[in-house]
This record gives sequence, C-alpha cells and structure tokens, in this order.
Amino acid sequence: MPPNEDTQPNPAPASPAWFDAPAPLFPEVLALNGRWMGDKPAVICGDETLTWREFHERLCQVANGLRADGLKPGDRVAVLMDNSTEMALALFGVIVAGGVTVPLNTLVADAGLATMIRDAQARAVIASTNHAPRLDTVRAQLDSVRANAWFCTGAAPEGWRDFAAWTTEQDTTDPEVPLADDDECNIIYSSGTTGQPKGIVHTHRRRLDWFYDLALALRYDRATVNLCSIGLFSNISWAGMGCTLLAGGTLVIMRGFDEAEWLRLVPAHGVTHSAMVPLQFRRILEDPSFDGTDTGSIKSLMCCGSPLPAELKAVIMARLAPRLIELYGLTEGVITTLEPEEAEGRLASVGKPIVGVDLCILDDEDQPCPPGVAGEIVGRCRTLMAGYHGREAANRDATWTGPDGRRWLRTGDIGRLDEEGFLYLVDRKKDLVLSGGMNVYPADIEAVTQEHPEVSEVAVIGIDSERWGESPFAVYVGHAAPAEVMEWTNTRVGKHQRLAGAVAVDQLPRNANGKMLKRELRECYRDWLSRDPDDGQGGEYEQ
Repeated sequence: MPPNEDTQPNPAPASPAWFDAPAPLFPEVLALNGRWMGDKPAVICGDETLTWREFHERLCQVANGLRADGLKPGDRVAVLMDNSTEMALALFGVIVAGGVTVPLNTLVADAGLATMIRDAQARAVIASTNHAPRLDTVRAQLDSVRANAWFCTGAAPEGWRDFAAWTTEQDTTDPEVPLADDDECNIIYSSGTTGQPKGIVHTHRRRLDWFYDLALALRYDRATVNLCSIGLFSNISWAGMGCTLLAGGTLVIMRGFDEAEWLRLVPAHGVTHSAMVPLQFRRILEDPSFDGTDTGSIKSLMCCGSPLPAELKAVIMARLAPRLIELYGLTEGVITTLEPEEAEGRLASVGKPIVGVDLCILDDEDQPCPPGVAGEIVGRCRTLMAGYHGREAANRDATWTGPDGRRWLRTGDIGRLDEEGFLYLVDRKKDLVLSGGMNVYPADIEAVTQEHPEVSEVAVIGIDSERWGESPFAVYVGHAAPAEVMEWTNTRVGKHQRLAGAVAVDQLPRNANGKMLKRELRECYRDWLSRDPDDGQGGEYEQ
C-alpha cells in the first residue's frame, strides 16, 4: 500500500546557505558597528572625536593603503607609537588589512626593538615622530621591512612617509579580506633588550573569544565609556580596547597617564570602565583633587598587572570603586577575577577562573595538589595563545599534558586553591619582576650588567617599591662599586628596566646542582629600599 502523502511528515528543508555562514571575526564586528552605530562616538583622544562611521572608514583607509603598498595577508606590521587616535587606527587598521599587528613597548631600548622587529620579520613599521629616530639607528639591521613601508605620524623624517597624508589618499571602502579562525591576529612580545624575546601569538578566533569572555567578566556593554590610561601596546590595554570595541562602546584614550587628568576625564566623559595597575590606583587616591571629583559614572574598574595588596584593595573599594574587579592573568592566556560581590573576607585572593577557564595546581612531580597546598598554576581555555613565535622549545616548556591527553599552559606562578575554589598567589616560579604593572625580565638586564668588565656574575631580582610595586635590583660578584654598576646598566636598558639598587657579594647562592637560588636573594633584599641609607646597607638610588 503506497504511503499516504497527506499523513507522512514532510522532510526537513535544507538549511539556507546563510545559516551555515561562519561566525564573524573582529574586522567584521568593527564593520558592523560602523554601519549600525554610525554617529555614536567610537574614539576620543584630546580634542578629537571619531564616530563609529568615521573610525571604521579610517581603519579601511589604513588597510587599503597597506594592501596597495604590497602588504599580503599574514604579513606583520610593527607599531611603535605613543597613545593617540593614530595608534588605535594603526593597531586595528593592520588587522582589517589581513595583516598581523606587532605592538612594541616604547620603553624598550633601541637594540631590543630591533630584536623584536627582526624576530617578527615585520614587513612594515608605523611609528610616532619621536620614536622614528630611534629606529633609524638600527634600521640597517631591519632588512625584512620593505623600503617604502616606513610610516611616521607628525613630521616625517627623511626616509619616512607621512602617515596622515598617506591614509587620507586611500579608499574608505572595506577591503573585506577573507580570514580564517587560525590566521594570526597579533603578536605581543614578552621582553626585549639583548635577550631573546618571546612573541606571543594570538589568532583571530582566540583573540575575539578572549574579548567576548573578558567583556562578560568585566561587565562591558554598549553603554561603556572606557578610559585607556596605559600604553596601547600593552595586553592590558588590548583587553580594554577589544572589549569596548566589541560591545560598540566608546574609547577615551589618554596620551599618557596623569592622575589629575584621569580624575578630570571621568566626569567629563561619563567614564564607566578603566583598567589600571596598582600604582595608578594609589596615585589617584593620593591626588589632592580626588575628594572633589564625581566618580559616580564608574560601573567597573579592573586592576591587574601586578599583585594588589589587600589593604590597598580595601581602600579602593571603599573610596573609589565598590565594583573593583581584580584580574590575574597572562598574555599567554588563563584568567581569574575576584568579583566585588565575593571579595569580602577574601581580599588576599585573586578570585576564580572566568567562564571557560579551568585551573589545576601541580606539585614538583606534576601531580595535582589538594586544596590548600601550593604548587604551580596551570590552566586551559579556548583563548590560550597559539604559541610562542618560532620558539618550539619554549612552547614545550610551557605545556603540561594531563592524564587524559589534554594540554595545559604552565603559568610559572605558584598558588593554592582553597576549599571553595578561590585562588591565592604564593610566589612566582618565573623570575620576572612586575614593575608598575609591566613585566620586566631579569635575564635581559643581567645580560647587560654582565658585560661590565668588573662584574663576573649577576642576579637581578625584584624588590619592594612603594611607587612601582617592584623594582629591579642587582646582586653581583665583582669589584665595581654599586653606583658604577647601576650607571653602566641603566644607560643601556629601557626605562622600565633600570636598576633601583645594587649590592656586591662574595658569591651568589646556589643549590647542589649549581642552580641560582633567587628566592634566597629576594628574602634577603626585598625591603632594601626601605632600609636606612645611613646604616650602609640600603637606601634608594635614583631611577
């Protein structure tokens, strides 16, 4: 008996083609915001305001100019700029072009900048006027950069092209460059100077997912007005910028941090969000204009970059931001936040993992630790870096493979989880110094100090600094005077890497296998800057 067509279920219709379209990546998000929020302010810097329509059009001009000059998808563009509207256009215009943005820390010494540009094999450079001469001193070493691909904001020196004049000549049409999830989006370098920096690679999908997850954790929405007060090269600023632009909010960019100016801008623009390091919070609270400033527009402030002392955390929440969110995380990935609603009684904690992040604490045998026992923090999530650029050994060292075969990121930090799952930082397995919220890598400074003819061995550690949180300090074996060692080093490293003190010793502590025991040095010298300089054992040197 033939089936009754009237009683048989109809077959499911085929999915229309658009239903299977891939999720948009960040350049398409920017384009859609430019289309649907055209007249809303997107970027404010000083007296200049760009609406979302204008912002996207100018991003397209940067992108089209780079493509017309030969930039191919996947090519890297180094950006060495001070905070400005132009820097935001450069950072994201490169991405719209299908290129890979390589933001460089302006505090790194010239030799370190050359090392990073060479390592990235950058094909173009965009720099602020004051930084262009620095790159000219190392230009002969940068043969990967095309001859016509040196761009400069402001007055362009010889051999540089005027960034503003060049971009205004370009088409405002979106180039709509095809991109895949695993295509590189940006490379953020972990260090510089004379050592070997590590370029942390983020792909388009992972970076956009990072913006999504952070926006949810830090409470960003379309009404966000985010005040950027840290260098836009920093991953802290990328968090604020990315979350704001994803949500369709407004970026207010400070050319440089000044606590009085920060306090002026908050009520002037109705600032709702800002991401800062502990030093900035301390300076804001100490500013004479603080008590007379209306900060009622603030919805959420984020603190990260270095440990936030519990006592300062309490003062911030009481006087400035009841909705303070402390964030612990790495540029490589893995994030926890201490929610303001959960902070009471846990001010020493850095909170719990944000959505999609898993943590584990490992002992010295790489076995999971029970609650309350300290060990190395490892984590996994969808937003982990794709890896260190060209550093396969470093990638292996940063990986822990669990019993189930899943790979986790080794953070190099020591922590413990309590019974409720809140994370507490105990120490750092890595030796990096967190100064003013910036990562300072001792190996870079040690390589410079070691070149002094009267220094045979040196170890650089972080010591307590009321102003910077931590400052680099050199313990060395040699006959040179501490002041001489400091001058030798500080004239050859970046500003953020300058030694705050130095001391000569007969020998450096080592274990039976010859490994340097920096923890012993930190225990001995951590309070060096607070000691009485008249006792012959301490006192602060000028930075």
